[in-house]
Amino acid sequence: MRFQPLFDWISKRFVFESSEYLLAFVCFVLVMHLQNLLQQRFRDSLSSLTDRADVYAEMIRPTADPKHGDYQCNCAMPLSKEIGKNPRDVAAEIIASLAIEDICETPEIAGPGFINLKLKDEFICRQIERFLGDERCGVEAVDQGKSIVIDFSSPNVAKPMHVGHIRSTVIGDALARCLRFLGYQVETDNHLGDWGTQFGIIIYGYKHFGDPQVVDANPVQELAKLYRIVNQLIEYRKAKRSIEALEHSVAEAEGGLAQAEHASDEAEESKQKAARKAVASAERRLQSAAEALRSSVEKVEAVESDSLWADRAAMHPDIDQAVLEETAKLHRGDAENLGLWEKFLPHCKDEINRVYDRLDVEFDHTLGESFYHDRLGGVVDKLRDAGLAKDSDGAVCVFLENFDAPMIVQKQDGAYLYATTDLATLQYRLEQFEPSEILYVVDTRQSEHFDKLFAVADQFGLENVKLVHVNFGTVLGEDGKPMKTRSGSLIGLESLLDGAVDRAKQVVCDPERLASFDPPMDQAEQEMIAEVVGIGAIKFSDLSHHRTSDYRFNLEKMVALEGNTSAYVQYSFARTQKILENAQKAEGDVSEMVADSGIAFSHPAERHLALMLMKFEESLVALHKDYAPNQLVDYLLETARAYSKFNENCHVLRAETPQIQATRLALVCLSGRVLQLGLRLLGIGVVPRM
Repeated sequence: MRFQPLFDWISKRFVFESSEYLLAFVCFVLVMHLQNLLQQRFRDSLSSLTDRADVYAEMIRPTADPKHGDYQCNCAMPLSKEIGKNPRDVAAEIIASLAIEDICETPEIAGPGFINLKLKDEFICRQIERFLGDERCGVEAVDQGKSIVIDFSSPNVAKPMHVGHIRSTVIGDALARCLRFLGYQVETDNHLGDWGTQFGIIIYGYKHFGDPQVVDANPVQELAKLYRIVNQLIEYRKAKRSIEALEHSVAEAEGGLAQAEHASDEAEESKQKAARKAVASAERRLQSAAEALRSSVEKVEAVESDSLWADRAAMHPDIDQAVLEETAKLHRGDAENLGLWEKFLPHCKDEINRVYDRLDVEFDHTLGESFYHDRLGGVVDKLRDAGLAKDSDGAVCVFLENFDAPMIVQKQDGAYLYATTDLATLQYRLEQFEPSEILYVVDTRQSEHFDKLFAVADQFGLENVKLVHVNFGTVLGEDGKPMKTRSGSLIGLESLLDGAVDRAKQVVCDPERLASFDPPMDQAEQEMIAEVVGIGAIKFSDLSHHRTSDYRFNLEKMVALEGNTSAYVQYSFARTQKILENAQKAEGDVSEMVADSGIAFSHPAERHLALMLMKFEESLVALHKDYAPNQLVDYLLETARAYSKFNENCHVLRAETPQIQATRLALVCLSGRVLQLGLRLLGIGVVPRM
């Protein structure tokens, strides 16, 4: 028996009236991850039938329909093929040796061999009683020696944070909070872009367009303004150079579409489907080419149609190359540029830190690209010594199997690239943190970069460290395109947060709703609630989608009190607090009531809610398995819905007996605690009333 060592250990330290009490105690130790407990029992039963008991035991899932019980195991069908027996007979053999009577009612066989499991009400009630005294809500901390490093957010600090930074920031923060709670030692690092071309842009802008007194008086806004001026001129030059090639691409795409349409007209009926697909593909290529040309033409016209911008462009014909030279001078240690960088950097950091404070996001380390600058030459030397890097057309490259293009680690002019910095960063993290995992929370568009980085890292001998690109999709506007302003720039993150808070105040602090509050809600409380609900709405909406998918940003839906929103979960928490306030009971009082009266279910909604509360740990383990915070979001929404159904059907203050009231108050207490803790692990706050 796999649990025998645990039985022996416990029996030496505690006195139990019978083996049944001992078994119940062991169940409590392990039970909160119900699925794991059931899998363990099935492994013991399956071990006499197959050598692959672990594989088949993992086929336990919650049932889709409560009529079939709470969990279902579908292993009998595939196992029957392995051992050559009827699947219902196999299911019967599994049940015959399944030691599960302390947890479940007698298992039932359904259909071709499904094993349906229903947890005993007494078993659930025992766990809820013990749940009341557990601050971790039933989640057992892992015993993990090595750390997990999480690299997330990582903006370029020379410009304000924009909508593109929200996903990395909130996903990384949620992962850090959840993994820490699970018991892992977590090191978070904000790998700031504080040394690259963006500072060359600011330095060039300051020298040619800046007024030192104006910048000193209002550094954050003025540096952002200088960045925009220089960047627009660079984009103008790029667009102007690209127009001829883009016009050629459009002409080619038009010709390709004409050929596809002609081929479709001539195609036989049996080949019409393929011909129509070819036409649709040609239309998409033309649309993409035309859109690229239109964008470049608009950038050129925006400059040339404005006399001020046209004069600026004429006076700075080689601005893109000049910016690269300013950057190179900074990296070479030029006294003037280094002095400007040291002057500007604190202001840039203050700007992003203000946003992080508002988002309630913190980092253990903020080691930007500049921190690793003196290590880059050593990285290139190590790659050469290992035979991984060699010269190619004046640059130093690492050629990798299965990649068309090499990884460039040093350019012809001696400058280093992101890949070089990332390798230096990896070396440092290995030396300082000795991690078992390093997670890079970076958007999907960087997938090839990380594929190359990990391939090189493997050749450094890092086989004992798990490197994971936690990739994510794009935030889209209502039109299905990446969110941008009318001018084409990405929407600022702070303005996005302001909009969410304003909308939250309209919804949550509506005058009609406020009229019912006693005592009245003053302006300070309204502002606080709007901030918590608004910021929470942005985070929750982002985290509710699987990280790899794109999603459309809709503020109206995000802040609604109904639906799949944080406001709905926050409101559910507030309802639990109102009930406890009206009952004049704290959790300690409820624990005493439960000790006196016990817990027993009198309505199906009570049992369903209790079962949901016991699945909290399952959601966190699933989150870690796929690095996907939507697992916890889905759990909180389902729990809030279970609480709402309970609230509608099970009156607490007018409960018929002391036991029923104790049961319901216990569920109210635990629902509030789980919802609050779950939201906190997503980086979202709660309010006592709303």
